[in-house]
Amino acid sequence: MANMCLYMAPGACSTAANIILEEVEEVFEVTVVNIPAGENRRPEYLAINPRGTIPSLRLKDGSVLTDLLSIAEWLGRNCRRGRYWPAHPVLQERARAIMRHVTEAVHGQGFARVFVPEAYGCDPDEAAQVTAEGRRIAALALGEAAGMLDAEGYALGAFTVADPILFYVEFWADMTDVPLPPRLLDHYRLMLGRDAAYRVLREGGYDPGKLGKAA
Repeated sequence: MANMCLYMAPGACSTAANIILEEVEEVFEVTVVNIPAGENRRPEYLAINPRGTIPSLRLKDGSVLTDLLSIAEWLGRNCRRGRYWPAHPVLQERARAIMRHVTEAVHGQGFARVFVPEAYGCDPDEAAQVTAEGRRIAALALGEAAGMLDAEGYALGAFTVADPILFYVEFWADMTDVPLPPRLLDHYRLMLGRDAAYRVLREGGYDPGKLGKAA
Protein backbone atom coordinates (compact mmCIF):
# COMPACT_ATOMS: atom_id res chain seq x y z
CA MET A 1 0.00 0.00 0.00
CA ALA A 2 1.43 3.38 -1.04
CA ASN A 3 2.03 6.28 1.30
CA MET A 4 -0.35 9.20 1.36
CA CYS A 5 0.60 12.02 -1.01
CA LEU A 6 -0.19 15.69 -0.42
CA TYR A 7 -0.40 17.96 -3.47
CA MET A 8 0.34 21.45 -2.20
CA ALA A 9 2.06 24.80 -2.68
CA PRO A 10 4.26 26.41 0.00
CA GLY A 11 2.53 29.26 1.79
CA ALA A 12 -0.89 28.43 0.34
CA CYS A 13 -3.92 27.09 2.22
CA SER A 14 -2.42 23.63 1.78
CA THR A 15 -0.03 24.66 4.56
CA ALA A 16 -2.83 23.66 6.96
CA ALA A 17 -3.09 20.15 5.51
CA ASN A 18 0.69 19.79 5.63
CA ILE A 19 0.76 20.75 9.31
CA ILE A 20 -2.04 18.33 10.15
CA LEU A 21 -0.20 15.47 8.43
CA GLU A 22 2.88 16.30 10.47
CA GLU A 23 0.82 16.47 13.65
CA VAL A 24 -0.80 13.07 13.13
CA GLU A 25 2.66 11.61 12.36
CA GLU A 26 1.65 10.03 9.07
CA VAL A 27 4.27 8.92 6.58
CA PHE A 28 3.44 10.90 3.46
CA GLU A 29 4.91 12.25 0.27
CA VAL A 30 4.63 15.82 -1.00
CA THR A 31 4.15 16.95 -4.57
CA VAL A 32 4.51 20.70 -5.07
CA VAL A 33 2.02 22.13 -7.57
CA ASN A 34 3.32 25.34 -9.17
CA ILE A 35 0.14 27.39 -9.48
CA PRO A 36 1.70 30.45 -11.24
CA ALA A 37 3.15 28.08 -13.86
CA GLY A 38 -0.29 26.57 -14.41
CA GLU A 39 0.61 23.10 -13.22
CA ASN A 40 -2.78 22.82 -11.56
CA ARG A 41 -4.41 23.01 -15.00
CA ARG A 42 -2.31 20.33 -16.63
CA PRO A 43 -4.05 17.06 -17.54
CA GLU A 44 -1.99 15.01 -15.11
CA TYR A 45 -3.15 17.10 -12.16
CA LEU A 46 -6.73 17.46 -13.38
CA ALA A 47 -6.85 13.67 -13.44
CA ILE A 48 -6.20 13.83 -9.68
CA ASN A 49 -8.38 16.85 -8.92
CA PRO A 50 -10.72 17.93 -11.75
CA ARG A 51 -11.27 21.30 -10.08
CA GLY A 52 -7.56 22.11 -10.32
CA THR A 53 -7.40 23.30 -6.72
CA ILE A 54 -5.03 22.59 -3.88
CA PRO A 55 -4.64 20.84 -1.59
CA SER A 56 -5.42 17.33 -2.72
CA LEU A 57 -4.62 14.30 -0.61
CA ARG A 58 -4.20 10.85 -2.13
CA LEU A 59 -4.94 8.28 0.55
CA LYS A 60 -3.22 4.94 0.94
CA ASP A 61 -5.98 3.12 -0.92
CA GLY A 62 -5.57 5.44 -3.92
CA SER A 63 -8.71 7.51 -3.34
CA VAL A 64 -8.32 11.29 -3.33
CA LEU A 65 -9.74 14.04 -1.14
CA THR A 66 -9.87 17.40 -2.92
CA ASP A 67 -11.27 19.78 -0.30
CA LEU A 68 -9.24 21.22 2.58
CA LEU A 69 -12.00 20.79 5.16
CA SER A 70 -12.66 17.21 4.09
CA ILE A 71 -8.94 16.50 4.35
CA ALA A 72 -8.75 18.05 7.82
CA GLU A 73 -11.75 16.18 9.19
CA TRP A 74 -10.70 12.85 7.62
CA LEU A 75 -7.22 13.08 9.12
CA GLY A 76 -8.61 14.18 12.46
CA ARG A 77 -11.05 11.29 12.60
CA ASN A 78 -8.89 8.53 11.15
CA CYS A 79 -5.35 9.15 12.35
CA ARG A 80 -3.91 8.77 15.84
CA ARG A 81 -7.22 7.21 16.94
CA GLY A 82 -9.09 10.44 16.33
CA ARG A 83 -6.99 12.35 18.84
CA TYR A 84 -7.28 15.66 16.97
CA TRP A 85 -11.00 15.54 16.18
CA PRO A 86 -13.41 16.55 18.97
CA ALA A 87 -15.33 13.68 20.52
CA HIS A 88 -18.39 15.68 21.54
CA PRO A 89 -20.93 16.47 18.76
CA VAL A 90 -21.26 20.10 19.90
CA LEU A 91 -17.50 20.62 19.64
CA GLN A 92 -17.50 18.87 16.28
CA GLU A 93 -20.00 21.41 14.97
CA ARG A 94 -17.96 24.27 16.44
CA ALA A 95 -14.86 22.91 14.69
CA ARG A 96 -16.72 22.74 11.37
CA ALA A 97 -18.14 26.24 11.84
CA ILE A 98 -14.70 27.73 12.52
CA MET A 99 -13.16 25.94 9.55
CA ARG A 100 -15.98 26.95 7.20
CA HIS A 101 -15.71 30.55 8.33
CA VAL A 102 -11.97 30.53 7.63
CA THR A 103 -12.25 29.05 4.14
CA GLU A 104 -15.43 30.79 3.00
CA ALA A 105 -15.18 34.24 4.61
CA VAL A 106 -11.60 35.01 5.62
CA HIS A 107 -10.06 33.23 2.63
CA GLY A 108 -12.79 33.06 0.01
CA GLN A 109 -14.15 36.59 0.40
CA GLY A 110 -11.18 38.42 1.92
CA PHE A 111 -7.75 37.12 1.02
CA ALA A 112 -8.84 35.89 -2.40
CA ARG A 113 -9.28 39.54 -3.35
CA VAL A 114 -5.90 40.41 -1.84
CA PHE A 115 -3.97 37.73 -3.73
CA VAL A 116 -5.88 37.50 -7.03
CA PRO A 117 -7.77 40.77 -7.61
CA GLU A 118 -7.80 40.03 -11.35
CA ALA A 119 -10.20 37.16 -10.68
CA TYR A 120 -12.86 39.75 -9.85
CA GLY A 121 -13.01 41.10 -13.38
CA CYS A 122 -11.23 44.34 -12.65
CA ASP A 123 -8.81 46.10 -14.96
CA PRO A 124 -5.29 46.89 -13.70
CA ASP A 125 -6.36 50.36 -12.57
CA GLU A 126 -8.98 48.85 -10.24
CA ALA A 127 -6.77 46.13 -8.76
CA ALA A 128 -5.65 48.30 -5.83
CA GLN A 129 -9.29 49.00 -4.93
CA VAL A 130 -10.18 45.30 -5.03
CA THR A 131 -7.16 44.47 -2.89
CA ALA A 132 -8.10 47.12 -0.35
CA GLU A 133 -11.62 45.74 -0.19
CA GLY A 134 -10.19 42.27 0.35
CA ARG A 135 -8.10 43.50 3.25
CA ARG A 136 -11.16 45.14 4.80
CA ILE A 137 -13.24 41.97 4.44
CA ALA A 138 -10.43 39.79 5.77
CA ALA A 139 -9.98 42.01 8.83
CA LEU A 140 -13.70 41.93 9.62
CA ALA A 141 -13.89 38.17 9.12
CA LEU A 142 -10.84 37.64 11.33
CA GLY A 143 -12.59 39.63 14.03
CA GLU A 144 -15.60 37.35 13.72
CA ALA A 145 -13.32 34.31 13.89
CA ALA A 146 -11.82 35.57 17.14
CA GLY A 147 -15.27 35.54 18.70
CA MET A 148 -15.76 31.88 17.74
CA LEU A 149 -12.83 30.60 19.81
CA ASP A 150 -12.43 29.62 23.44
CA ALA A 151 -11.13 32.52 25.50
CA GLU A 152 -7.60 31.10 25.78
CA GLY A 153 -5.34 28.51 24.22
CA TYR A 154 -6.33 26.61 21.11
CA ALA A 155 -9.55 27.22 19.25
CA LEU A 156 -11.56 24.63 21.19
CA GLY A 157 -9.36 24.42 24.26
CA ALA A 158 -7.33 21.35 23.28
CA PHE A 159 -5.48 21.19 19.94
CA THR A 160 -7.62 19.95 17.03
CA VAL A 161 -7.38 20.03 13.24
CA ALA A 162 -9.31 23.32 13.36
CA ASP A 163 -6.17 25.04 14.66
CA PRO A 164 -3.98 24.60 11.54
CA ILE A 165 -6.94 25.76 9.43
CA LEU A 166 -7.11 28.94 11.47
CA PHE A 167 -3.34 29.24 11.44
CA TYR A 168 -2.98 29.55 7.67
CA VAL A 169 -5.06 32.73 7.50
CA GLU A 170 -3.30 34.12 10.55
CA PHE A 171 -0.06 33.49 8.67
CA TRP A 172 -1.45 35.28 5.62
CA ALA A 173 -2.49 38.23 7.79
CA ASP A 174 1.03 38.43 9.20
CA MET A 175 2.59 38.31 5.72
CA THR A 176 0.28 41.02 4.34
CA ASP A 177 0.07 43.32 7.38
CA VAL A 178 -3.61 42.70 7.94
CA PRO A 179 -4.08 43.28 11.69
CA LEU A 180 -4.89 40.26 13.82
CA PRO A 181 -7.26 40.66 16.77
CA PRO A 182 -5.47 40.01 20.09
CA ARG A 183 -7.16 36.63 20.53
CA LEU A 184 -5.98 35.46 17.11
CA LEU A 185 -2.50 36.86 17.63
CA ASP A 186 -2.25 34.79 20.81
CA HIS A 187 -3.45 31.72 18.91
CA TYR A 188 -1.04 32.39 16.04
CA ARG A 189 1.92 32.62 18.41
CA LEU A 190 0.82 29.44 20.15
CA MET A 191 0.74 27.64 16.80
CA LEU A 192 4.13 29.03 15.79
CA GLY A 193 5.50 27.29 18.85
CA ARG A 194 4.41 23.85 17.64
CA ASP A 195 7.11 21.75 16.01
CA ALA A 196 4.89 20.77 13.08
CA ALA A 197 4.11 24.37 12.12
CA TYR A 198 7.78 25.31 12.50
CA ARG A 199 8.92 22.47 10.21
CA VAL A 200 6.33 23.16 7.53
CA LEU A 201 7.13 26.87 7.39
CA ARG A 202 10.88 26.22 7.28
CA GLU A 203 10.45 23.70 4.48
CA GLY A 204 8.38 26.29 2.62
CA GLY A 205 11.20 28.83 2.78
CA TYR A 206 9.91 30.96 5.66
CA ASP A 207 11.67 31.91 8.90
CA PRO A 208 9.24 31.20 11.76
CA GLY A 209 11.45 33.19 14.13
CA LYS A 210 10.52 36.38 12.29
CA LEU A 211 6.77 35.76 12.43
CA GLY A 212 4.18 36.68 15.02
CA LYS A 213 5.87 39.93 16.04
CA ALA A 214 2.98 42.29 15.28
CA ALA A 215 1.26 43.75 18.31
